[in-house]
Amino acid sequence: MSSAYLLLSHGSRDPRPEIAMQQLARLVCHKLPKNHNSVNSEHLVGIAALEMSPQPLHEQIQQFAKSAFGDCPLFQNENRLKIVPLFLLPGVHLMTDIPAEVALAQQAAGQDMIIELQPYLGSHPNLEKLLAKQIAAIKAEAWILLAHGSRRPGSQKTVEAMAASLGAVTAYWAGPPSLELRVKELVTAGYREIAILPYFLFAGGITDAIATSIEELKLQFSAVNFQLAEPLGASAELAELIWDLTDR
Repeated sequence: MSSAYLLLSHGSRDPRPEIAMQQLARLVCHKLPKNHNSVNSEHLVGIAALEMSPQPLHEQIQQFAKSAFGDCPLFQNENRLKIVPLFLLPGVHLMTDIPAEVALAQQAAGQDMIIELQPYLGSHPNLEKLLAKQIAAIKAEAWILLAHGSRRPGSQKTVEAMAASLGAVTAYWAGPPSLELRVKELVTAGYREIAILPYFLFAGGITDAIATSIEELKLQFSAVNFQLAEPLGASAELAELIWDLTDR
């Protein structure tokens, strides 16, 4: 059976996330089994975006499949495309939009290919270890795990559980409780060393906005020392988690 892997992100107008996705795809390439050495492994790991792309996702999937397997179904019924959603929350995009696009792609492919939607990145139990390493590198009295947020009911349970395990409190960029509210609560409780961990994949427009927001909080709470950690970023450790998800 011939397998290919498509790493799926939300998409952004900012060029930095796509560059990071390309770096991540190259790192995942290094994880391919040795029996892939006979073919160009770069064609077997690709990237796609749900939004901010010229093509809808189902067309991106079809285009990548042609690149990975060729136009002719030489391995009919044996081509397998595994899609790994690099999403951190089980929101509307992950639970509704992506499965609908994958279904369209499968319908177009027919029996020439099996498309498998793998578990999303935020569900990997070892993701917490990557966040814990970032927390260990910065000295602070209190931590805020700042996630994007989702309008889908129950989608934030995983973030709440992870924050509790890390000894942090949660805040959301696109919903309550806000970063400012959490900071006010911590300051009122007497904390003067507060660090913020952005629960985002890569640097981009939102992380820039978070940094600006923290500069404003510094003016509002001049007695508090704020520190901002980096988002997850493209790393060998993250590629290891992604590769593990392709086998689940």
